[in-house]
Amino acid sequence: MNKRKYDILIIGSGLGGLICGAVLAKSGYEVVVLEQSGQIGGCIQSYKRGNAYFDTGLHYVGGLSEGLPLHKVFSYLGLMDLPWQRMDDCFDLIRIGDKEYPIMQGWENFVDSLSQIFPHQRQALQDYAFKLQHITPDDMDVNAWDYLHRTFSDELLINVLSASAMKLELRKESLPLFNFAHAQSSYIEGSWRLKGNGNIIVNHLRGVIEETGGMLMTRAKVVRLNCDSNTVQSVELADGRIFEACDVISDIHPQLLSEMLDGNSKGIQRFVKRNKETENTFGMFTASLLLKPNRIRYINKNIYIYDQPNVWNFYTNGDSVSGVMVSMRIPEDGSDYVSQIDLLTPMLWDECQAYSETRTGHRTKSYHEMCHVKAQQCIRLAERAVPGLADAIERTYTSTPLTYRDYLCSPQGNAFGTRKDNRNPMLTFGTVKTPLQNLFLTGQTVCLPGIEGVTMTAFDTCKQILGNENISDILR
Repeated sequence: MNKRKYDILIIGSGLGGLICGAVLAKSGYEVVVLEQSGQIGGCIQSYKRGNAYFDTGLHYVGGLSEGLPLHKVFSYLGLMDLPWQRMDDCFDLIRIGDKEYPIMQGWENFVDSLSQIFPHQRQALQDYAFKLQHITPDDMDVNAWDYLHRTFSDELLINVLSASAMKLELRKESLPLFNFAHAQSSYIEGSWRLKGNGNIIVNHLRGVIEETGGMLMTRAKVVRLNCDSNTVQSVELADGRIFEACDVISDIHPQLLSEMLDGNSKGIQRFVKRNKETENTFGMFTASLLLKPNRIRYINKNIYIYDQPNVWNFYTNGDSVSGVMVSMRIPEDGSDYVSQIDLLTPMLWDECQAYSETRTGHRTKSYHEMCHVKAQQCIRLAERAVPGLADAIERTYTSTPLTYRDYLCSPQGNAFGTRKDNRNPMLTFGTVKTPLQNLFLTGQTVCLPGIEGVTMTAFDTCKQILGNENISDILR
């Protein structure tokens, strides 16, 4: 038993856990972050293959422009001092079939550029832009698909507006407008890329925590939270160590947390039951490409490429890939040529079930063959916008929902947390509070995925400990 009782104990070191740790450590709390793997960072960490670092989930960030909430938060944490680069005015280029459609930064530019292509939809685009800027939690029970079809009469424009939401699970029957709007609006307000890999963010937040007296521990797997009817009494690790803390924050999936709760109160039982019944979003297949020198010029935007104008309920299947996101790493050598490109496409857990018994580092031959076929399909699609890509590739590395499951402990390899449903927002939207007075949640499973969503949720978590006034002072 550790004799010391810490102020704050954080389980998991994803972005949400690290931001909570940094904010609370800066506020004078003694913080300990427990991470079960050997590397901190969760979905924003980078991994090394050969001499190159590849990002797990960081590709671009919305909402970093001055005056926006995320800019204020990042400034407080020192993250705005990192090497951010603003993306082109056309930050997302949508290619459907053989035609291209620009998604522009800035609300006026956004409306004007699409109105030139869809002049009959200008007023609808203005109404849409206004709605995205004034989205509220009241829109959690509004269906995004229904809203788009009430607002727009042009089906192609609806697909163009939805195409970049490949970074969000598009489901006609259940996606709340609240989530759809947040996944779009912050990028229109300002889109940025980091010059370098995601570990720059991870290491900076580690530094903030450690410089203010906090501690991060890797290879520290939590297996049990010992609870009474109202509080977490202690946290037990797989190696037998036991920690005590005044408050505990969980940055792991609620389904995993539920398996660790050792308590029989009715509140805990309801919490566990709810988490077991919650569905998860789909995962992603990523082909990470290492390119030969001086072959492909860097493009300071993302490109979304689709075979057909049918991006809703779009998933890959075992036979083909019909849509892909192309994201380029900013050249770090100062040249005009890119050395790394990520190709991403949604992938269902059902596609991985045949390989689900494989374990980290021990994939079957058939798994590698499947990944090769899918990577080639992504490359062929990407070549429509990046000619000569196939011949420029030196090495290809792939990841699937199995990778997320095994390396990030993501149930069913989900990429965007739990599935939100406008038909039942009370059940599918979470809160940072739990039935236990000193146990709080953070991370993308609570409400919104993405860097902005996770960051603002982390501040909501910290508010439960610091109080409204102190958090408001930080965000002023």
